[in-house]
Amino acid sequence: MKADVAGENLGWKAPDFQLPDLDGAMVSFSDTLGSKGAAVIFMCNHCPYVKAIMTRLVDDARLLKDEGIGILGVMSNDYVAYPADSPDAMRAFAAQHELPFPYLLDQDQGVARAFGALCTPDVFGFNAEGALQYRGRFDSAGMGSADGRSADLLNAMRHIASTGQGPAEQVASIGCSIKWRV
Repeated sequence: MKADVAGENLGWKAPDFQLPDLDGAMVSFSDTLGSKGAAVIFMCNHCPYVKAIMTRLVDDARLLKDEGIGILGVMSNDYVAYPADSPDAMRAFAAQHELPFPYLLDQDQGVARAFGALCTPDVFGFNAEGALQYRGRFDSAGMGSADGRSADLLNAMRHIASTGQGPAEQVASIGCSIKWRV
């Protein structure tokens, strides 16, 4: 599914949501949002698009974290219908990939709905005031080779951290649809 909404709703203020991490501790958006902004990535365990970017996502997330930019992963899929996205599977996935950011469970799918998330991965970048400045793809490589890739999220968040504004050009995410409860 293509989230054909690149750059949509720029300036929209993120709700200050709280979701449980994999240990049950509540993590809020406001606690993650620092003086340089934060990124929220809607992701899941079973999506081939997410699996394809994981090494690059972990590497880029470490760089952003070291630069003072917050990162959150949010899993909003209906894990009853898709057991590969269950909390136990999320724990295994996070351990396997050594995620350097909290991986949160959006069990009632309220955060995904509030954000208008459409697919996994769906990437949102916010400035220090919590205003949306980036809505687009993770990088240009997608499911392909990372050779010569454009690190869209990394570059966008660095730009946001230094200017408060997102890049002028933003490319829509491509991925698997969010698995909504019926």
